[in-house]
Amino acid sequence: MTEPLPQELAGAWADLVATARRTTEEGLVVGTSGNVSVRVGDTVLVTPSGVPYHRLGPADAVGVDLGGRRLLGTLRPTSELPMHLAVYRATGARAIVHTHAVHATAVSTLVTELPLVHYMAAALGGPVRVAPYALYGSEELARHTLEALRDRTGCLLRNHGTLTYGATLDQAYDRTAQLEWMCRVWLAARSVPGLSPALLSREELAETAGKLRDYGQRP
Repeated sequence: MTEPLPQELAGAWADLVATARRTTEEGLVVGTSGNVSVRVGDTVLVTPSGVPYHRLGPADAVGVDLGGRRLLGTLRPTSELPMHLAVYRATGARAIVHTHAVHATAVSTLVTELPLVHYMAAALGGPVRVAPYALYGSEELARHTLEALRDRTGCLLRNHGTLTYGATLDQAYDRTAQLEWMCRVWLAARSVPGLSPALLSREELAETAGKLRDYGQRP
């Protein structure tokens, strides 16, 4: 019989499953593509490999340490575990969302950096880079991802998808959704015959970054 999870981990796992289900419900992934993780102390909870998100329950929790050693669960962790762990080790990330979102994946095949079509790029730290292609689940892909994430909280993965991180699952998910939306806007704008999208300058983006620091409600 599986031991019940400690309360903190149980709550984090429930939030992770809800976020993973949201990626399918909102069209950011198809089937079991993509993956989600959350860090609780030195434990990383992560979606298991090849299991539909609607089937996941409390007994399906998978947890590893920052070196990838299993701490809980019996299911195999996502094949993208090396990428998740690399980001946790190198950044202050507490949650990661990886998707195969349609518009973002399309953009990843066209450019090396998402053109500055909207100021919300500032919410990801600046112009969004595209990590070079590497085999999924490989250490090479993890290295490419870290380079693309330098001073950023999100990136595109060439011929693959997106990765964003945040202090919470909600923040990581919101960044994923914003990135997909920006890619969709750019693709729509560039599709108009005879016209090219107006793009923001780096200076205009920096101005937005300063203003975003005061965005939202204060405690």
